Amino acid sequence: MKKNSLYKGTLQNIILKLLAKEVKMYGYQITQRAKELTQGELEMTEGALYPLLHKLEAEGMILSEIQKINGRDRKYYLLTEKGKKQQTEQEAEMKNYLFNLNTIFTI
Repeated sequence: MKKNSLYKGTLQNIILKLLAKEVKMYGYQITQRAKELTQGELEMTEGALYPLLHKLEAEGMILSEIQKINGRDRKYYLLTEKGKKQQTEQEAEMKNYLFNLNTIFTI
């Protein structure tokens, strides 16, 4: 995290949402897509991303697969059924949270 510490508590939600939308992604791709979608506001570091990916994999939310690309191994991450369910639930909670914050900050 370089720019905004408010994103820190939502990284898991962000990762799951990106994987739900893109089907499978590798780590660098996740960081670049988040940066692109937020117009540079969210700069995920490897130090923040990879521990979360390992945690999500250990919890059965995602799985990884290795593919050879141009002679090099690339590790892709995909949502499991458990991860898809979790992502849907977390997205609903996040939308409710954002609605409530918007209500508070528009008074």
